[in-house]
Amino acid sequence: MNQPEQMYNYHTWANQTILGRIKELPPSVLNQEVNSSFPTLAHALNHIYVVDKTWYLVLTGVDMREALQTCMPLNENILDSVDEYIHLFAQLSDQYNKWFQSQDDLGQTILLDNPYAGIRQTRLSEIVLQVVNHGTYHRGNISTMLRQLGHASVMNDYALFWYQEPAKV
Repeated sequence: MNQPEQMYNYHTWANQTILGRIKELPPSVLNQEVNSSFPTLAHALNHIYVVDKTWYLVLTGVDMREALQTCMPLNENILDSVDEYIHLFAQLSDQYNKWFQSQDDLGQTILLDNPYAGIRQTRLSEIVLQVVNHGTYHRGNISTMLRQLGHASVMNDYALFWYQEPAKV
């Protein structure tokens, strides 16, 4: 397994870990208002999903502007239950994993026309690491939001992920 794929597996694990923690809490916590980067945990989770989906489309050959147009309406699709987010993230993770299986060269570059930042040659591996980094950033937001709502978060650091994976001998 290559490093970008390993990092994506961490991203999937960390999402599942934080979702599992939220699932342990009363269902109302998902949509409880908080004064933070996002108005609710559901909004934060939805944002991670929408961005992950957008980058997935880019990785599969969709122009970034088209991927954004496709995914932007999903920003309004705030779900009512943690189980729905668990299902949504699992489906997208399956799509990413199938994509990884079809890739021979993550060093391959594409011309990325990012309407927010400009045009550049970008390696597929860089996009995968962007997905992981973005998710890590916003899981940090979610941890802070949980604390503001009076609940403990859960550790989801990459170093902990190392110990969650079966040892490869």
